Amino acid sequence: MPFVLKQMRPGGRYVRSRFHLIMNTRLQISSRRQFISSTARLAAASLAAPYIARGEALSAKIIEAKVISKQPEFYHGWPTVAQRKNGELWLSWSGGREGHVCPFGQVHAMTSRDDGATWSWPRVLLDSAIDDRDSGVLETAKGTLIASTFTSLAYEEHLNKASTFAEHSEKGWESKGMPPEQLARWTAANARLSKEERKAELGEWLIRSTDGGLTWSARLPTIVNSPHGPIQLKDGRLLYAGKQLWFKEGKVGVCESKDDGLTWQWLAEIPNRKGDKNGYHELHAVEAADGTLIAHIRNHNEANKGWTLQTESIDGGKSWSEPHPICYGLPSHLLRLRDSRLIMTYGHRRSPFGNRARISSDNGKNWSGEIVLSGDGKGGDLGYPSTVELGDGTLLTVWYESMAEPKLAVLRQAKWRVE
Repeated sequence: MPFVLKQMRPGGRYVRSRFHLIMNTRLQISSRRQFISSTARLAAASLAAPYIARGEALSAKIIEAKVISKQPEFYHGWPTVAQRKNGELWLSWSGGREGHVCPFGQVHAMTSRDDGATWSWPRVLLDSAIDDRDSGVLETAKGTLIASTFTSLAYEEHLNKASTFAEHSEKGWESKGMPPEQLARWTAANARLSKEERKAELGEWLIRSTDGGLTWSARLPTIVNSPHGPIQLKDGRLLYAGKQLWFKEGKVGVCESKDDGLTWQWLAEIPNRKGDKNGYHELHAVEAADGTLIAHIRNHNEANKGWTLQTESIDGGKSWSEPHPICYGLPSHLLRLRDSRLIMTYGHRRSPFGNRARISSDNGKNWSGEIVLSGDGKGGDLGYPSTVELGDGTLLTVWYESMAEPKLAVLRQAKWRVE
């Protein structure tokens, strides 16, 4: 039987009107000068950084929720689901893994022709000599399928620590969590390339298919990376909001492609909010019905740490507003529905662990209260949800999650509708 998860307000917070804020301030401040100064600060704060996730209360009617991954021997991470014009669903993720960090990651994909009721057996789309991580997927207006990813050497730190400890203690693996046979696998995988060759493998990449996913191109470099990849704009350009990896500058911004993803050009940097430093990660963008471009940012700066920030562009991505906070949770995936409303889905990595959604009916100016999609997670190793709108108007959201059973992270999906 379907069940209903009621909408919860974040922390029980409500936005008061300016009048009520001022009256409350008047009761607490005796000095006229203090009152004027404090009132001005309150008004400025309200205009500069509104608590934007404050709209109508909504809930999700969960029609079905289930695990859809088929290979429990692998850790499944950071998926993206997309819908082709013919209705076929494509799902890509980082598969073939032993854990959250390891040297074995590959880009995997599977498809569904019945709105997620069943999924094909997984395919390996890309397998480099180092770790292939987060994968986005998109069908362009020309019918080209694009899968994005990035390569990482983060596993080397774990390997080096395990190797060093094993050299000094016969029982080192017991306390470090890497048995001898696992250490041997990691060492052999890492030794496929020299140190210089491994470093040369680092990058942000995509692969393309022009025959519906039957065959795929060699890797093509992109300028930035983000988990869910680029989007298509109504003017034909592909826009990729993300972060430069493996560069000292680590610029955060957008690049564009005018040739269906073959080549990419830097377009604009996204400015830092006052006081923020290099703490922006894992962006995703959407084009609203009025042409506004909206990008969401995973924020790791001290102010609003663990929140999603939002920035907007009204000139096609050439310039962007200063980011402002939306809500706790990350990273966010954005989608424009057929009725022009926007939906953001994101991971909720504190108790109750799970996934949330919010709806905007005014092109991203305001967002609804949170909609609970799942709340039964065992911990924070979950999320990265992405969403498609099915032909009957229901929504399908897919995410990854480490569960109590099976041992390694799985792919889960929920079919639901807004109430």
